[in-house]
Amino acid sequence: MDELIRQLTEILRGIWQRRWLGLGVAWLAGIIGAAVLFRMPDQYEASARVYVDTQSVLRPLMSGLAVQPNVEQEMSILSRTLISRPNLEKLIRMTDMDLKLTSQRERDQAIDDLMRTIRIASVGRENLYTISYRDPNPNQSKKVVQSLLSIFVESSLGDKRQDTAQARRFIEEQIRAYEQRLGEAENRLKEFKLKYMGLMGSEGRDYFGRMSHVGEELNKARMELRAAEQARDALKREVAGEEPVFLPDGQGGGAGSQSGIVPELDARIDAMKKNLDELLRAYTDQHPDVVGTRRVIAELEAQRAKEIEARRKAGPTKSGMGPVDRNPVYQQLKIAQAEAEANVAALRAKVGAYEAEFQRLRSSQQMLPQVEAEYAQLNRDYDVQKRNYEALVARRESATMSSEMEASGTADFRIIDPPRVSPQPVAPNRLLLLPLVLLAALGAGIAASFAWSQIRPTFHDGRALRTLAGRPVLGSVSLVPDDNVLARRRRHNFAFFGSLAGLFACYGAGIALLLLTSRVS
Repeated sequence: MDELIRQLTEILRGIWQRRWLGLGVAWLAGIIGAAVLFRMPDQYEASARVYVDTQSVLRPLMSGLAVQPNVEQEMSILSRTLISRPNLEKLIRMTDMDLKLTSQRERDQAIDDLMRTIRIASVGRENLYTISYRDPNPNQSKKVVQSLLSIFVESSLGDKRQDTAQARRFIEEQIRAYEQRLGEAENRLKEFKLKYMGLMGSEGRDYFGRMSHVGEELNKARMELRAAEQARDALKREVAGEEPVFLPDGQGGGAGSQSGIVPELDARIDAMKKNLDELLRAYTDQHPDVVGTRRVIAELEAQRAKEIEARRKAGPTKSGMGPVDRNPVYQQLKIAQAEAEANVAALRAKVGAYEAEFQRLRSSQQMLPQVEAEYAQLNRDYDVQKRNYEALVARRESATMSSEMEASGTADFRIIDPPRVSPQPVAPNRLLLLPLVLLAALGAGIAASFAWSQIRPTFHDGRALRTLAGRPVLGSVSLVPDDNVLARRRRHNFAFFGSLAGLFACYGAGIALLLLTSRVS
């Protein structure tokens, strides 16, 4: 501790010994600092406050129908990215600052200065923003804030519209691409159906389901055929037990008058036509039952035509008796027998059609599963393309509604305080900086004295000399000042402290002048 105090004492003695150098440096630094401070141009600050109202009535109303952007986050990002080089270049053009710029270097320097001086601050969490700028020209500072406020509002709207337009263009491109893919998928599906029309199932059944269905229908048709054949055979036995009643030609007409009538075939044809009408009500023309019934009708009509032609060629019978029977029971049995024959023929055709279908399915059992697998794959691809296409169309409508909602205004910009310039310069704060300059000048003087004392050291006792030289000190001679020396020392001290007091007085006068000027203003 004693050593530290001794060293500190030595340093202070050295500074005091070089005090005139320090005083000169302090005066020089004080004069230069004051000159620089008073020559600094006044800075006038223009500011404006804007409030962004994001609580639009449309947002809850359009929930689920349109895209709901995070307006608060967008405003926060916009406030941070507003001071960008493109915006500042636009700001320079709007404020006519580019008229004074003659080179790209000057333009870059002006943009850098604007980046340093423009301030955008968010006040709390209420979407309230403050825009401020400082410039020696108060009108110029106001113009810059006004232009920046316009860019702030236009950028928010322009970015939203640009984003919406880009999203719509992307969705439109995707829709056109999916329309092309959907058309290609539909064409592939159509060509596949045309190629395998005879093998494709109906009603959503696969190959095994169709086989099972056709087998069940075939068994059912065979059972119906056996029942119909038994009923027909029973009618035949009953007809064989009834005797027809023959009448002479004068009462019943001859064979010539009845040559166009074949009761049995006519009854069967009528029954088959009635059955065909019933089938057409339930099935299409390509149904196996309809096709078989029409074939049976055609065969019966051909047989009837042959019978009529044979009777016409044979002429009247020798006995003059016609075959027309008048027994009502016999007639009813013959009609029922004809209907039974027609029903049996229709069921045989039905059984034949189902047998043919069953045999066709069995013969193509190696190819049908592969065909159905390909068809399922084509359907799956088509369904995926269709779902994506419908989703894109729905999103396009949502984007359209979002664009219209943004055009109607999802965020309302309200200028709370229009751009206003402070009547007094806000910088530099000379009242605060002038004492700091004085302290800096004093520090420079002390630093100069200390540095010179270290460069040209002096020794005030034998111990310091012995420590530095590393040699033994044999003795020391003390100086006893006389009155002249003491008087000279006092004059030097008065001059030193007078000069130092003059420095403080000059700075005090400057501070008083600044206070007086500010009050007068």
